[in-house]
Amino acid sequence: MFEDRYKSMYEQIVPDESLISKTIERINQQAGSKKSKAELYDTKLNGNEPYRTWLPKAKQSKGIRLFFKCATAAAVILVFTFAVMPAIAANVPVIYELMYMVSPSTAQFFMPVQKSCEDNGIRMEVVSTYIHEDTAEVYITLQDLTGNRVDETTDLYDSYSIHLPFDSSATCDLVGYDEKTRTATFLIRITQWGNRRIEGSKLTFSVGCFISGKRAYEDVPIKIDLSSVGKSPKTKETKIYGVSGPNVDKYLPIDKSIVDRTATVIVPSDTIYSPADGFDITGIGYVDGMLHIQFATADRSKNDSHGYFYLKDKDGNKILYDYSVGFVEYGEPGNEDTKIVYDEYIFDIPQDEISNYALYGSFYTSGLYTEGNWQVTFPLQSKDVEQ
Repeated sequence: MFEDRYKSMYEQIVPDESLISKTIERINQQAGSKKSKAELYDTKLNGNEPYRTWLPKAKQSKGIRLFFKCATAAAVILVFTFAVMPAIAANVPVIYELMYMVSPSTAQFFMPVQKSCEDNGIRMEVVSTYIHEDTAEVYITLQDLTGNRVDETTDLYDSYSIHLPFDSSATCDLVGYDEKTRTATFLIRITQWGNRRIEGSKLTFSVGCFISGKRAYEDVPIKIDLSSVGKSPKTKETKIYGVSGPNVDKYLPIDKSIVDRTATVIVPSDTIYSPADGFDITGIGYVDGMLHIQFATADRSKNDSHGYFYLKDKDGNKILYDYSVGFVEYGEPGNEDTKIVYDEYIFDIPQDEISNYALYGSFYTSGLYTEGNWQVTFPLQSKDVEQ
């Protein structure tokens, strides 16, 4: 009964001819444009520091592809959200523009859910689901009802939980943002382990916090003369929480679990240089013939601050670090408010050659951390589709 009524409502949504013409014209103009998608993003300068809202370059191209690739998905979400209320849809021309970028028949595969939860002025809504065999695709939106805490950089920051009665793997990606309504849309993909159908189960999706207002400081020159770097900084052996880098296996072979691994690091000092707001260089020097550079960040759990160093030769060629390690120290043992996270980057370049290089870095952080308690439980149901 509901399905027939829903289908009838959906089929009644027809834009006027002028809107169709306008949309087709816009698509043709975009297809003929020589601008890259990256140029569509806002780039700003903050004093002498390179600053850009949205994502780091390494992730930006992926983000751009995601937004454009998921135009179909965004259209499907909007079709289902507004098809239930044609009167509302009639007042939102952008919905039609999205619909006419793809075939409206795509929407038949998704089942409307429209269950929501509000806390701290933020509404989280499960919009629609698509169940096929052992996979579920779920569209969820976050909307700020009172301010501007939700933006195009909103990140659930691993604070979300997916509760299911079976083992599974899942991903959650930002796929769109509507500035008018301050609404971010996320696509959750869940795959059940064991290759069994998951239709009929219930899913509980919860979020405890999110971050937004991301800032990027890229290709920042570090004003430290590498030729004057000392040979014997004070070092210590400490437990590390993570490693990375293209040559980490060469220098730190995996002979034990990460929780038991240690590394030689520079003993952190007072701030030597601050390349960006919230990032402090606390150690630099040669250890066992390799250049070590260390930076510290505080409140990382609330701002996702991260970055990396690299070198450039006299021709401007970029030389990445060989490996890096991360470790944590507390001003007061066990007090999370006093936790400082350190990352140390190591370059295998002889000291007598280091004067041929200049030090650079790229750093990323967010300006807003929002807490709340959002939770929605809904069934994983497929929509019967007439063949």
